[in-house]
Amino acid sequence: MTQLQDSSGEIPPRRQLRTKPFSLADRVFYGVTKGASSISIILVSAILLFLFSQSLSTFQAQGLDFITGSQWNNTKGDEVFQIGPMLWGSVLISILGIIGGVPMAIAAAYFIEFMAPKPVAKVATVMIDLLAAMPSIVIGLWGLYVLTPVVSHWSELLYTMHHVELGFASFDIPLLSMSNGKDPNTFGGTPFVAGWIVAVMIVPIITSVTREIFSQMDRDLINSALALGGSRSSVFMRVILPTASGGVTGGVLLGLGRALGETVAIFYVLNLVSDINWFNILESKGGSIASLVLQKFGEGTSEEVKALMAAGLVLFVITLLVNWLAAVIVNRAQPWRKI
Repeated sequence: MTQLQDSSGEIPPRRQLRTKPFSLADRVFYGVTKGASSISIILVSAILLFLFSQSLSTFQAQGLDFITGSQWNNTKGDEVFQIGPMLWGSVLISILGIIGGVPMAIAAAYFIEFMAPKPVAKVATVMIDLLAAMPSIVIGLWGLYVLTPVVSHWSELLYTMHHVELGFASFDIPLLSMSNGKDPNTFGGTPFVAGWIVAVMIVPIITSVTREIFSQMDRDLINSALALGGSRSSVFMRVILPTASGGVTGGVLLGLGRALGETVAIFYVLNLVSDINWFNILESKGGSIASLVLQKFGEGTSEEVKALMAAGLVLFVITLLVNWLAAVIVNRAQPWRKI
């Protein structure tokens, strides 16, 4: 597009839009918001520096084994602090929570935006937001007394299918088998149970982000696909989900960040055992970093507290990286935010 010339035949310079506040009210508002955002950055940096200063001696004494090892001994003079089982347990439980929570969250967001009448959609949105605001300890107690017996029964049913006979060969499914090869007396306190608790807790976060992405989609595109004979399921799989995949992925990563740091809710339903549990999700061993900190911090020795600080630092850094990645994906999926 060519620029218009003035009467002298010269092209005037491009007009620059004003981006800085010029009125007193705008300057005050701009200063307050800028200060608030700066304070959040300062707080995160201060937390990182504090955790690093408190845990530096642990990293120096334990080395790389602090992350990869599987021993925890607080005996004075023979201290060994290693969080390998708990670190992997946090990842395993978070993955199980994502597997269970993502389908529920996407289904809820689709129902609210495309299927439910407006009054029903408003009620469903309020209920999901209330679930997000519910304290972790309440969900933990509900999971202990209500959900754990149900999921334990599911675990028992899954365990009966761990051995597969095909006539010409037989094998065990690793995810459903037990390392000791014996039928357990109980299926409580396992990563499978904790994963379902985490799934319930991250559903509101993923639903909110996914619902926001769905609401900003071009309805004419969706209506056109339906008018051409597409079913709701095919339109969802071929039009809605591919278009919103970037934003949905960002919401999933935000939920993953919440799942990694969840503490109280899974503390009540998870047994902490310093033995790494790679993939036996029905076996009661392993744990999570957040539950380890909650269990050991109150009665820990000075060196043990420093080791717990180091564990918290590792989890904090992982959570920050996951949330940063989620923000990048959401911003790329919604380029109109940069306009």
